[in-house]
Amino acid sequence: MEEEGHNEEWQAANTNNSALSEAQSETASQKDSIDEGLPEDFLSLDKKAVEQLSEGLISHYLPSLQSSKLALQELTQNQVVLLDTLDQEISKFKECNSILDINALFAEAKHYHNKLVNIRKEMIMLHEKTSKLKKRALKLQQKKQEENLRQEQQRERELEREKQLTAKPAKRT
Repeated sequence: MEEEGHNEEWQAANTNNSALSEAQSETASQKDSIDEGLPEDFLSLDKKAVEQLSEGLISHYLPSLQSSKLALQELTQNQVVLLDTLDQEISKFKECNSILDINALFAEAKHYHNKLVNIRKEMIMLHEKTSKLKKRALKLQQKKQEENLRQEQQRERELEREKQLTAKPAKRT
């Protein structure tokens, strides 16, 4: 079928070429005849031949030009669709990059969370140590107070003893 279409096109092109050749030869002979002062009947024939050749040429190439025009329109529509798709893909890549940024932020947040957990553990440990130190300091303070009380009592006993040991004048009776 395609060969028949090509054969028809080839025959039409040959017909148009032969008509063109005839028209050119007529035009050349008309120019010669115009130069020689021939009547203007040939000019009307020349216009008629030009119109027929033009119509033949247009009828031969117009369908292929129209199909080419339709194909170009379809291609531009496809290009628009492709450009839209490409824009969508670009936006997806941008989203992926933003997701990577978000992942980096989450990793950083996890890192700082771990630091906070470690600081909290250290603070709890320091609180326990300070509590123990406060208890120890309180015990030491109590022991010191007890020691001071004992020493004070010891001094009082020694003073009492000294008072008792000091000679008392006898009472006169």
